[in-house]
Amino acid sequence: MAKESLKAKERKRERLVAKFAEKRKALKAAGDYMGLDKLPKDSSPVRLHNRCKLTGRPKGYMRKFGLSRVTFREMASDGKIPGITKASW
Repeated sequence: MAKESLKAKERKRERLVAKFAEKRKALKAAGDYMGLDKLPKDSSPVRLHNRCKLTGRPKGYMRKFGLSRVTFREMASDGKIPGITKASW
């Protein structure tokens, strides 16, 4: 599991990106790069990193489910994800 501080930092970045999205879009359209430079660095969507919603693991992230591969496998084995079963042939 990731440290709580890392998960909190990522949530804060997500809020900042959402808050400044319209302003960033307007400044980019106007070509005002000095204005963009004055916005908080964490308001840039490039600084976001996908993390598992349950554990905060940054690697092995599956976009469709919002989980890391480890958490996904555990939940799928326990039958907690609808429609997902272990393959057998």
